[in-house]
Amino acid sequence: MTATPVAGTAAPEVTDRRLTLIGLVLALGTFTTLLDTTIVTIALDHLHTTFHASVARTQWVSTGYLLAFVSVIPVSGWLSERFGARNAWMFAIGAFLTGSLLCGLAGSLPGLIAFRVVQGVGGGMVMPITLSLITRAAGPERIDRATAAVALPGLLGPLLGSVLGGAVVQSLSWHWLFLVNVPVCLAALVLGPVLLPATAGRRGHRLDVPGFLLLTPGVVAVAYGISRTSGADGFAATSAWLPLAAGGTLLAAFVAHSLRARRPALVDVRMFARRGFGLGSVITFASGFTTYALSFLLPLFHQQVRGATVLHTGLLLVTQGLGTMFFVVVLRTVAARLDGRMVVAAGVALAMLGTVPFALADTHGGTPLLLAAQFAQGLGFAATAFPVMTLAFSNLSHDEAPRGSAAFSVVQRVGAPFGVAVIAVVLQSRLDGATTASDRLAAFSVAFWWTFGLSAAPLLFAFLLPAKEEAGAKAGARDVRPAC
Repeated sequence: MTATPVAGTAAPEVTDRRLTLIGLVLALGTFTTLLDTTIVTIALDHLHTTFHASVARTQWVSTGYLLAFVSVIPVSGWLSERFGARNAWMFAIGAFLTGSLLCGLAGSLPGLIAFRVVQGVGGGMVMPITLSLITRAAGPERIDRATAAVALPGLLGPLLGSVLGGAVVQSLSWHWLFLVNVPVCLAALVLGPVLLPATAGRRGHRLDVPGFLLLTPGVVAVAYGISRTSGADGFAATSAWLPLAAGGTLLAAFVAHSLRARRPALVDVRMFARRGFGLGSVITFASGFTTYALSFLLPLFHQQVRGATVLHTGLLLVTQGLGTMFFVVVLRTVAARLDGRMVVAAGVALAMLGTVPFALADTHGGTPLLLAAQFAQGLGFAATAFPVMTLAFSNLSHDEAPRGSAAFSVVQRVGAPFGVAVIAVVLQSRLDGATTASDRLAAFSVAFWWTFGLSAAPLLFAFLLPAKEEAGAKAGARDVRPAC
């Protein structure tokens, strides 16, 4: 009896150089789709004025994209298996390109909202399929290198979206908020067939229809409920708690269905029982509270409390991206040799430390300290995201990668807006009735302290993560089968 690789495992010919090129191509798609989750947010007030529409109607430019984005994540794993991951990725990029072009040419608000849905359908599939492709190409032994292709754009995209959105609104037409995606998508579509590994689909691979009818509406309902918490009543609003309750019920029903299913469900929830993948998912969910809550709070703080313009705000936020880049360029190789649990814990602590100066800030002065704090935040985000993703995906075999990627992406995309919703409710409750600059400062201070408290959640789980060697060994064992 000898151990031979399972058919379809990462091929030996995927050299380090080829893996780097694969990562760069995938990064194009990841960056442009995640950029679009925030680039429009900073321009909503401008669009509201341009189309002479209410704020509630204009908000659907963001909400429509979000709902379409999360609705297709659950089915992305099946699409990768049925049609091949490269073909599915190309389709997703093509759909996103089509939506971007149509958004840039839109002449009315209803048209723009409809085309944003098309964008969201493509964008939602890109991240999970990217995770599946890079995990399969790298294998467990190189997953720490490969995660840079998805983790770095995921961290920088939402941040640079505010910067680029502010620059576009101030210097160009709003149409360019969407047209900037076109050359990036075209480059991805040209390079994809050349550099991405070809993967054969599985004919006759049936869609888990009951799972689809439970999971997709459940995720969409939760995302919609979270998006409705920004009003005066917060989570108590019927438009918020009712879809949240309905979505939670559907998700619970899907879990029961997945556990009973004879063949793999749309997302195999048993994966969450594995220590590395389950805890990695929990930390990713909880880390979204900090990452996206700060991406929501910081632009508002710089503009409403410190009086910065939209463009100036974007430039101030660059230091957070520099912190992320510093980890990737300077520290990532060193961190890969250390105990991932310690790196994650240090990253969480840095993000928490970077929040404190904002909670104690005044309406003027202390800018160098705030910029240093943002650098610490970016460094902390990267130090948390990279090891967690490595530990989670080194725990998956080649054949589990598509469904594991879909499951991880669902957790990531639900966790991100949840933290924003909580902080938005806290901030709005404090801003109601605020009439002076001191009142607004106090409101933001409370919101930053809440963010600091929520940031501690991942710290509780960091030390429970398995060592990288342990996770990799388990994944390697699943990737081989006995042969006579």
